[in-house]
Amino acid sequence: MFKKLSIILILFLFPKTVYAGGYDVFGIGLYDIKFDGSQTNEAIDLRYERRFDNSIVEIGPESENFFYLKPFFGLETTTDSAVYVLGGIYLEDNLGTLFVGDDSNFIFTPSFGAGFYEDGEGKQLGNNIQFRTTFEFSYELKNKNRIGISFGHISNANLGDKNPGAEILSLSYQVPFN
Repeated sequence: MFKKLSIILILFLFPKTVYAGGYDVFGIGLYDIKFDGSQTNEAIDLRYERRFDNSIVEIGPESENFFYLKPFFGLETTTDSAVYVLGGIYLEDNLGTLFVGDDSNFIFTPSFGAGFYEDGEGKQLGNNIQFRTTFEFSYELKNKNRIGISFGHISNANLGDKNPGAEILSLSYQVPFN
């Protein structure tokens, strides 16, 4: 039922997005990673995202691609049976253009999303509604595929009685679609 409602919502809210190009993102990472050693529920994180290339909001000058907000939809699951279905916005910028004015193969992609989280046998995050922020750096190959590394944080923004959050460090392979 949730899947059918999600598809209908996508078709209704973003009709031109459904026919847009973009990237399919396949990721694998470490879930609940902490650099201070305080992790409690480490697991392997598997991620799929569909990033659409059509802007839904343009908040800057046309010459600055950095300000074009684009939609994405995704699914994450862990080896502890946690599942996270989310949608959100992202933007991407060519790091060469950003820093030196010339295109390079390095892409910066921050994103923000919200969705439904089910704990499974994994870390209890205090609420079924969770928010995710992610910073990703990727390298575009000659065939336009990309390899990337990202760091993300999932949190319920204090909607629940507790808000332990979880950090995810992952590697991704991104394939363009039309």
